[in-house]
Formats: sequence, structure tokens, C-alpha cells
Amino acid sequence: MDKRPIGVFDSGLGGLTAVRELRRILPGEDIVYFGDTGRVPYGTRGSAIIRQYARQDIAFLLGQGVKLILAACGTVSSTYPPEDAAGLPVPYLGVVEPTARAAAAASRSGRVGVIGTAATVRSGSYERALHGLWPEAQTIARACPLFVPLVENGRIAPDDPVSALVAEEYLEPVRGAGVDTLILGCTHYPLLAGVIGRAMGPEVALIDSGREAALAVQRRLAADGLLNGGGGGARYYVTDSTDQFAAMAALCLDEGAHGPVEHVPIEQIAALPG
Repeated sequence: MDKRPIGVFDSGLGGLTAVRELRRILPGEDIVYFGDTGRVPYGTRGSAIIRQYARQDIAFLLGQGVKLILAACGTVSSTYPPEDAAGLPVPYLGVVEPTARAAAAASRSGRVGVIGTAATVRSGSYERALHGLWPEAQTIARACPLFVPLVENGRIAPDDPVSALVAEEYLEPVRGAGVDTLILGCTHYPLLAGVIGRAMGPEVALIDSGREAALAVQRRLAADGLLNGGGGGARYYVTDSTDQFAAMAALCLDEGAHGPVEHVPIEQIAALPG
């Protein structure tokens, strides 16, 4: 039994979808969440800056005494160097591999769509992971850069006219390619599942990267003997307004934040090793 918390970070608040799933799957685990809301989005930035921010975010979580780190961010998961991950003192997981594995299992035709931030799509990470599992799979990827700010501004209702218009424009070529499975390659995107599902149609399976990442955390903790038999609390840290966090937590977390929310100045994070 290991009572240390799980560390989860994201460029903003989309990673709360992974926290929601962790709380469902591992209710006895404590969680520390870090949302870099003052520097969101990461997906429009260059890879060097993304890696710098990721290292600072990880350094902050390590300072909280976590036992595992989940990068609940498709952008970071697609760009953070594996050699850096291997050198961390605790296990590190991203969202790409478990999400690709779930998509390969769900697809009937091998035609899989991938949507994510510009940096995620540019990296080709999901395509490589899918082809490693299913070499004959056919993928079509589409960057959806406006989805993150839409989520961060609460435009997530299935009938939201702005989100619906943006989704239709982004997803038309993906739908036209005849995919039967769509990877939501950013943990913000499950919050737009209603909008995305309407645009894609009911015959297309949506793969929730937050849920698949949470299941991967469960498997890793069990394999390493790090599960906790009790607890279930959470602490949240953000680099911008805690008021904005409270509004998003009400949307993302079934029972609300269920734990304290603290503001961490960006200057403090930026001073960490990057």
C-alpha cells in the first residue's frame, strides 16, 4: 500500500476529465492536479517550449511527493521525450499509447480518425502508436485548435451553436474519410463529446483519452504494488484564476472539486527546472 498521491497535470483544465475517471476507477487514491491555466494552450506552441513547460509542471508535482505522474495532455504526451520520462524518479504515463490501444480494439475497419491540438497532430504520435499496433490501419488526423478555448470558456453543451459550427467545419473531412472510430486526442475534447458525436454520427465510436489514461494508471499502480487502500482526497493547483477552475470543476467533476484549490504564480513555476 502506498499512500502518496497520484500527480496529474495539463496545460489547462481539460485534464480534469482524467481526474474524473481516476476518481471513478480508483476512489481510494489521493490526487494532486496541476493545471497551467496561465499558459494555456500548449498546442499552438513550438515543441521546445512545450517540453520546457512540461518539465516545470513535472518538477512542481514531484515537489508534492507524488508516486506517479500522468500527463493528462495530448500535446505533452506527444512531445515529451521518452528519455526524460525514463529518468524520472516515479513512473510517468501519457495519454497516447493507451488511447491508441483502445482505438485499435474498437475499430472494425481499421479506419481511425485522430483529432488533437496542432502540436499533437504535427507530431504524428497517435498515428505511429496505431500503426505499431495495427500496421494496416488507415488514419486521418485533423487539428482542432479552437476546441480547447471553447472548453475553457464553457461552450460544451451539445447544442451550443458556436461549438457545433466549429465542429462541423473541423470534422467534415474526417467524417468524409469513412472512419468508424475517432480518437479524442486531447483531454479537453471529451467535454465536447456531445458536439463531436452529433457531427460524426452515431456509428462512429469516440475514444476518450482521459478514461483510457486513467485505466492505464490503474494497471500501472497495480503492477508496481503502488495502490492505496484508502484516502480519496484531491488538491488542485492552477496558475490563473481559481474562480475559473471552480466553474470548470462543476462541469468536469461529478461531485465538484472535492478538495482545496490554490493559485500558484506562473513566476514560481517558470523558476523550476525546464
